Amino acid sequence: MRNYSQQTTNRSDERDVQITDIKACVVEGNFEWNLIKVETDAGEYGIGESYRGGGVPELVEYTKRFLVGENPLDVERLVRYIFQEMSGHGGTTGKVVTAASGIETALWDVAGKILGLPVYQLLGSKYRDEVRMYCDCHAGEAYAVEDGATAYAEAEAYSPEAYAAEARRVVDMGFSALKFDLDLAADNENDPYNGRLTNRAIAEKREIVAAVRDEIGYDIDLAFDCHWDYSVESAKRLARELEEFDLMWLEDLIPPENMSAQIEVTRSTNTPVATGENRFRVFELSELLYEHGVDIITPDPTTVGGLAETMRVADRAEENYIPLSPHNVCSPVGTMACVHLGAAVPNFDLLEFHALEVDWWDDLLVRDEPLIQDGVIEVPERPGLGIELDEAVVEEHLLEGTTGF
Repeated sequence: MRNYSQQTTNRSDERDVQITDIKACVVEGNFEWNLIKVETDAGEYGIGESYRGGGVPELVEYTKRFLVGENPLDVERLVRYIFQEMSGHGGTTGKVVTAASGIETALWDVAGKILGLPVYQLLGSKYRDEVRMYCDCHAGEAYAVEDGATAYAEAEAYSPEAYAAEARRVVDMGFSALKFDLDLAADNENDPYNGRLTNRAIAEKREIVAAVRDEIGYDIDLAFDCHWDYSVESAKRLARELEEFDLMWLEDLIPPENMSAQIEVTRSTNTPVATGENRFRVFELSELLYEHGVDIITPDPTTVGGLAETMRVADRAEENYIPLSPHNVCSPVGTMACVHLGAAVPNFDLLEFHALEVDWWDDLLVRDEPLIQDGVIEVPERPGLGIELDEAVVEEHLLEGTTGF
């Protein structure tokens, strides 16, 4: 078995640093946000975030068995160490990669603090001073997610007029790009299992898209998410039906496992197609990019393996002239990690903001002004991620029954 543990001994004293502890806590926002803290003997600590949901804190705790005592500056080596040490736990994909993603971000943060550089500079370059955000919106009222299941509101909450009104509200907040969910409870009325859309279901979706376009015009970028719901033929029919509306993209039209099916859907329409958020590491996305099975690639850095792994995805996307727009349902911690990524990646396009309904979202950070202003986030110049957690707010919003840092 390969051994990614510390093998080198020649390092200057100021960079001879050790990890002393790794902690995780769960903040209950609109999702369960998994926050990670890496502590060191240098008097600095790093903050990161793994994708939402269960199992991550336990996996983070397990990594302490072999990461404590390691040098936090060796970010990419330590991520490979996690994959190798936990390969028997499904370490090349799934929740282990998710846990490693949050640890990796925290390592970049502490490395930046120790070296006195912002994370984007550690990643290699700065291509932009600010990152444009697109706002993930919900018609009428946001649907609730309870243990992975979607609980919709009454049907009238998803009328075309409700979509249009929310679009106007968000545009008036300063966003120049937005996205709505286009999968509805009514999709399952004919049959809840086969993923096939009736003509009426497609017509209803067309009415929604038309209403939003009529309200906000074509100067605003507009996307719709379908959450992997449809059969290939229904995905193709829907995408073709919406071609006239010049969408930014249609996202996750079909289930994610079958690359050939995804390629078939993408090639069938002039509507740009986006996907990629629930794939792990670059190996699960390469075929999609090299076969042009996607027009916009949307990996989630808190899922895919971290910032460096997302840059590997971005490199392959750039080879194929495909833009990168990361999926992001994070707290401000994961969001700011993605902002540094956006500064460092040439083919970066937009970043998702998915917490409009969380009125204390900004309060998680110690700062005087909102992170998002006029639809963009400024790239920080402070060392590391350039943010400081307000741990009192973290404690206030901990998931019931869990403890903080």
